[in-house]
Amino acid sequence: MTETSEGLAQGRHRGKVRRRPMRKVLGWLGEALLTLLSIFGVVCVGAVIAAYIFGVNIMMFKTGSMSPGIPAGSVALVREIPAAEAEIGDVITVERPGQLPITHRVISNESDPENLPNGQIIEMKGDDNPNPDPFPYQVEEVKLLFWSQPELGHVVAGLADPRVLGIVTMLAALIVTWAFWPRSVGQDEKSEKL
Repeated sequence: MTETSEGLAQGRHRGKVRRRPMRKVLGWLGEALLTLLSIFGVVCVGAVIAAYIFGVNIMMFKTGSMSPGIPAGSVALVREIPAAEAEIGDVITVERPGQLPITHRVISNESDPENLPNGQIIEMKGDDNPNPDPFPYQVEEVKLLFWSQPELGHVVAGLADPRVLGIVTMLAALIVTWAFWPRSVGQDEKSEKL
């Protein structure tokens, strides 16, 4: 072997050795990212199942009528309960036909069997409102708020943006394609021997 061909052989050998740590790092990063995405997927599926089984829904607050405890831009979790179980001081959501639901604090809850078999007449007031809501609500079921987080609504609204969803979908497709892309077994074995 000539000196030039030995130099080329050593250069190739060095090049593969240099690329090998980079491949390991990229492989490790890819595996870590896939693991995180799979954990996120399991959490999402679990949340959907829990929402279905326990009747839990997510709500976003667009107004500040429940400030300062639940300011505009908050996200809350609510679950459906019979209206008779709503206690004074609870924060509940009442569905209103033809209008947006309203979430305020219960200030009065009385039975109303004349109009609805399991009906209740509930009066509510927003924490930041000077007066109670103008009319009581005749309901059989309400949604009880059991957790809220200020400012999280802006994040949720941002994630719901079609452009963000498109970018996330493209990134997920690229990662899945990379993960399942066929790899040459012969090249990996050769680099291990060198």
